[in-house]
Amino acid sequence: MTNESRHNKIDYIEFPAADIAAAKQFYTSVFDWKFVDYGPDYTTFLDGRLAGGFVRGEVKGSGGPLVVIHVDDLSAAYRKVLDAGGTISKETFSFPGGSRFHFRDPNGNELSAWHED
Repeated sequence: MTNESRHNKIDYIEFPAADIAAAKQFYTSVFDWKFVDYGPDYTTFLDGRLAGGFVRGEVKGSGGPLVVIHVDDLSAAYRKVLDAGGTISKETFSFPGGSRFHFRDPNGNELSAWHED
C-alpha cells in the first residue's frame, strides 16, 4: 500500500493489556491471529488484513471505540470466546444486514464479533 492510499485510513489499533500472554493466547485461540513480540511490554498482531498491538497497561473500561471482527460462524465464535476465557458483555442481536455480540477479552477490552445475514 502506498503512503497516498494509506492517507486518512485506519492503519493500526492498539489495546492495553495487563497480561500480554493472556491476550495472545485468547486471540490466537478465538481468531487465529499471529503475533510478533517487541520486548516484554509490547506485542503486535496480524489478523491478515489489519495490524495492531497490545501494550502493557491498565484497561480503563468501556466507552471507547468498538472494534468489530467479522466471523464466518457467529455461534462458533461465541463458543470460542467463552472457551478461551472471554465473557459476553452483550448477547447476540440482529440489526439490518447481520447479527453480532459483544465480548470482553481476559484483559477487559470490549470488542464485537459479527456476521452478515
